[in-house]
Amino acid sequence: MFDPDDLERIRSAKDEWEEETLEPTLERFGEREDEFTTDTGGQEVDRLYTPDDVADLDYLDDVGFPGEKPYTRGVYPTMHRGRLWTMRQYAGMGTAAETNERFRYLIDNGSSGLSMAFDLPTQMGYDSDAAMSAGEVGKSGVAIDTLEDMERVFEGIPLDEVSTSMTINAPASVLLAMYIAVGDKQGVDREQLRGTIQNDVLKEYVARNTYIYPPEESMRIITDIFEYCAEETPKFNTISISGYHIREAGSTAAQEIAFTLGNGIQYVEAAIDAGLDVDEFAPQLSFFFNAHNNILEEVAKFRAARRMWAKIMEERFGAENPKSKQLKFHTQTGGSTLTAQQVENNVVRVGYQALAAVLGGTQSLHTNGKDEALSLPTEQSVRTALRTQQILAHESGAADTIDPLAGSYYVESLTDEVEAEAFELLDEVDERGGMLDAIENQWVQKQIQDVAFDRQREIEDEERVIVGVNKYQVDEEEQMDVEEVAEEEEQKQVESVEAVRERRDEEAVEEALASLRDAAQGSANLLPHIVDAVKAYATVGEICNVMRDEFGEYKQGY
Repeated sequence: MFDPDDLERIRSAKDEWEEETLEPTLERFGEREDEFTTDTGGQEVDRLYTPDDVADLDYLDDVGFPGEKPYTRGVYPTMHRGRLWTMRQYAGMGTAAETNERFRYLIDNGSSGLSMAFDLPTQMGYDSDAAMSAGEVGKSGVAIDTLEDMERVFEGIPLDEVSTSMTINAPASVLLAMYIAVGDKQGVDREQLRGTIQNDVLKEYVARNTYIYPPEESMRIITDIFEYCAEETPKFNTISISGYHIREAGSTAAQEIAFTLGNGIQYVEAAIDAGLDVDEFAPQLSFFFNAHNNILEEVAKFRAARRMWAKIMEERFGAENPKSKQLKFHTQTGGSTLTAQQVENNVVRVGYQALAAVLGGTQSLHTNGKDEALSLPTEQSVRTALRTQQILAHESGAADTIDPLAGSYYVESLTDEVEAEAFELLDEVDERGGMLDAIENQWVQKQIQDVAFDRQREIEDEERVIVGVNKYQVDEEEQMDVEEVAEEEEQKQVESVEAVRERRDEEAVEEALASLRDAAQGSANLLPHIVDAVKAYATVGEICNVMRDEFGEYKQGY
């Protein structure tokens, strides 16, 4: 990239600068720290970066142009100049009616995409009236028991006019089936349905633990979804391979992309083993990353992830369709970085994290409410979070040119460094038999836990400053308007699901569930049977219980 003679002149000039200019200043004033490192990776950050730090960089092979290999600069030729990222705000408010109200509020305030949070019982495949659900109904998101709930959530919201992301994993097939059924009832062509299901069960075993079935059976459900959606809902992303929760569990930036892409590799291999063509399903894969506070490290991470996925899909899987090689991703600002102390500071944190996501080329973005360290966000907090994105889009200039930090000696060097570290981790995963084996043997979890322990110790020892927590504290007690789910809402939801059971055609339900059981016992694709079951108003729990009976439940460590 640089002429050898020019590099030699730069090295000589740098030596002269260090001797004549830098050293006298260091002798008089020193520096703030003995060593500077990146936010979570702990990589040393040099005092100064020059062309010598990127001497081996080949612009066309390593950086290139937007919309072309290696996609370092973005997956689309015009990126945010052509179309702004989808602005999503996470919402799921106790009952379906409350969620519908929040969705309409967000749309009225300019949100271009919906992001749906589910309560814990729904995430675990239990109905609201199940014994396991007591005390948790509607607490962390909306309770969805039957198609009637999903119809109420999207009442007055045409599904051909919105894109919906659903944070759902083990029961993703059931909630996707409900979304398709709502679209059918609205008369929306299935080819027009747009959105994403998270559907990433591997990371549940690593970081989040809302799994139901054993890994092998979970992989079968996922590949069935790939196959079904490639034919029925080609604009719907069938999986959001999630590094977000890996980072929330304490990983470094390099670990986040390594283990996320490792999960992606496992899903692609499973689909190919099931007889699917890589270029048929791979364009519907999407990714989900975290945005933390170190802006430049995050930008480097996003750029490295795109370049890595293009290499993996081409070299490892022989993908030929350019769309199969394009890593498209959603970003959410870091929930684990939010503090209960001085919650107003979280508005600033979220703003910087959102900037990192936009500079890094995200396709959609969710900005956290300032109060999410305490509860579900209030309406005012959600509006401020959405306005953060809108100000970034329309007032900051960050979206006006593509990959604006490209060519920065530091950012290009850090992109290479993060990529190299992530590929080293992937090599070790391969040596351990792949992500499934590495997860089941707890190796992946241990790598993350070790980092999380070290970072927490640094915070407690005040080696790592968290503003408002271990430095710049205040004594006054903050007054916060906290969003709460009323206890009577749980009873209303229990009564609602019981009423649906009384009204529905029980014979049709039993027939649909029996058909699903037959499919689960054989090798037929499960999705058509799940769609039939939800249209008969079978509950989430009833459908998941059929698969629990046939596939078993996973118990980690047993």
